[in-house]
Amino acid sequence: MPSLRPSRILRELRAGQNSTVLKLNLGDPRIVELAGLAGASAVWLCNEHVPNDWLNLEHQVRAAKLYDMDTIVRVNKGGYSEYVKPFECDATGIMVPHVTSADEARGVVDMVRCRPLGSKALDAGNMDGLFCQVPLAEYAHHCNTEKFIILQIESPEALEKVDEIAAVPGFDMLLFGAGDFSHRIGRLGQATHPEVVAARKKVAAAALKHGKYPAVASLYGQKEEVIAEGTRVFTLGADVLELGSGFHKLVGDFAGADAASSGDSIYKSK
Repeated sequence: MPSLRPSRILRELRAGQNSTVLKLNLGDPRIVELAGLAGASAVWLCNEHVPNDWLNLEHQVRAAKLYDMDTIVRVNKGGYSEYVKPFECDATGIMVPHVTSADEARGVVDMVRCRPLGSKALDAGNMDGLFCQVPLAEYAHHCNTEKFIILQIESPEALEKVDEIAAVPGFDMLLFGAGDFSHRIGRLGQATHPEVVAARKKVAAAALKHGKYPAVASLYGQKEEVIAEGTRVFTLGADVLELGSGFHKLVGDFAGADAASSGDSIYKSK
């Protein structure tokens, strides 16, 4: 009988190890494979800001599984289908942006967890249930134990309620969004500003207090400090940033080499 794939990130966290995530804005499954070849624990795929389609998302999930990588889908905020469908494409986790209250956290859990944690509508006829080729009870148990939910804390309003949010049972991680938080407090892009760092630490402390895992969207050069706060899930970079940096370097290096060698070019007139 076929078996359902367990989460790599949850396996690493349960063993006390660190997990690495690469964020992908681009939809090509071959980029997912490159992340797998690099040894990442997971890729973060985005439905919030990126116009990716559902069928292509399935292809990205398939590519990740070739390398035993988890897939985390940051969902469009709001509806039931937006939260459930990534799991039915066999994503390992969802990330819900801009969570601001315990009631909202409870609503997310109720929509995507099976009883007794929630009241998820069951289908099991998709990739996550191996197209109805596993017992329904096994599928439901797997949904509750090997799939994970990440809630993002990204505003002062959410920070005020972070302890209440963290206390909600049934989800796994709190991820602090330094980019949006810094914007909301008038410190746009200042991820290492003392106010932003204090907020990050408060989120991590609330997560640990209530048995959740803290996560960060980027290290911002503060690896040891963030690890000391108890964080074990780290997003290390993004495809568009790495491609942009690499392309600039290639073109810049060529231009520099061309300028440096222009004085003794074999084509210089004699």
